[in-house]
Amino acid sequence: MSAFKTVRGMRDFLPEEAEIMRFIERKARETASLYGYREIITPVVESYELVAAKAGEEVRARMYAFEDLGGRKVALRPEFTASVARLVATTLRNEPKPLRLFCVGSLYRYDEPQRGRFREFWQSNFELMGSDKPEADAEILLLTNHFMKSVGLKNFTFKVGHVGVLRSILSHEGLAEEVQNQAMQRMDKKLYEEALKIAEENGASDKCLKTLQKLVNLKGDDAAKILEEMAEIVKDYREAVEAVKNLREIINLVVETDEKVKITVDAGFARGLEYYTGMIFEVYVPELDIALAGGGRYNKLVELFGGEPTPAVGVAHGIDRIMLALQEQRAKIDLKREMGVVVVPVSENLAAEALRIAEMLRAEKIPVEFEVMGRKVSKALEDADRREAGYVIIVGEKELKENAVVLRDMQKKEQTTVKIGNLVEVLRHLRI
Repeated sequence: MSAFKTVRGMRDFLPEEAEIMRFIERKARETASLYGYREIITPVVESYELVAAKAGEEVRARMYAFEDLGGRKVALRPEFTASVARLVATTLRNEPKPLRLFCVGSLYRYDEPQRGRFREFWQSNFELMGSDKPEADAEILLLTNHFMKSVGLKNFTFKVGHVGVLRSILSHEGLAEEVQNQAMQRMDKKLYEEALKIAEENGASDKCLKTLQKLVNLKGDDAAKILEEMAEIVKDYREAVEAVKNLREIINLVVETDEKVKITVDAGFARGLEYYTGMIFEVYVPELDIALAGGGRYNKLVELFGGEPTPAVGVAHGIDRIMLALQEQRAKIDLKREMGVVVVPVSENLAAEALRIAEMLRAEKIPVEFEVMGRKVSKALEDADRREAGYVIIVGEKELKENAVVLRDMQKKEQTTVKIGNLVEVLRHLRI
């Protein structure tokens, strides 16, 4: 075995996989355009302080962090939101709100590699900055629903919760933010007993623990019913009541659009990132037990980075995870691969003329592969067949004297002589 192999947790994408990845990325860009999001490009390397600020202990522990040659502590970005918030706090601070920003690219976390989880992964990221209204949260949910449908996913479900419900109960008990973060981290991993133990050890009352336990056990597809039960459970916590009301407003807005969005409300749902302040969600398909997308509201991050107080809500879609889900669902993906043309000179002394013809076609936006292996025509035709080329242009001495070439239809196994001056028109007619 070769010593030169990919680093653990990294992988190569072969042409077919790369095509699917770019197809999903294209659908993300189309979604951004439809919803009015403008693309930004942020650095892969950021200051460690920036990306660690509210990443959560799990992400902080798994960052690719190092000292650069100037002695600065930096890290490969583990997610996009901190970079976007930095930009909004600085360069874009005076831009009119709302800001709708989109970015796409690779991210890095030192996770244990497993199915659907790698150390280098790809996301498309949408952030809506400047509005604290439920309409903004609803937009992010509807945008994600549109994107998931547009790539061809079936039976996906939104798991929705509200960080404000849990945090306001813990705050009411006087638990410090750091302790709250520790408890939420455990809840994110579904280690509910550990989460309750942390709360208890830090002075949470018996009533608080019972309330949290009830919330953890409450989830279901009947959103109205679950929200009603949530409101009843937290009725003694004023801010938690407001958080449930906010979640109801968001879900009602989504449901009332008539879009068939499958929503499961999970009252004990938490996400690992510490910057969330409101509604949170993840997207799942039955075939996989990993989230294909996740996001939520974060109202204090821009301010943390020195910007004006800026309410915000966003989502990250896992491009490589969506590809895995599409493969699991055996989805038919229309990659619209064009029937290409191969140009084959009959002999080496015709190569220059054949290249000229190839370049003439490319100038007309017709995709062309040139026979660069010096194969005989019969072998070149076999190779073109293997590559599923639509047509082969054979450049021969006899035809060139007539300013013509042979055009072979690889599917019909038929060929005809075509004047070089008419070649573009003929290929256009054949929809190439």
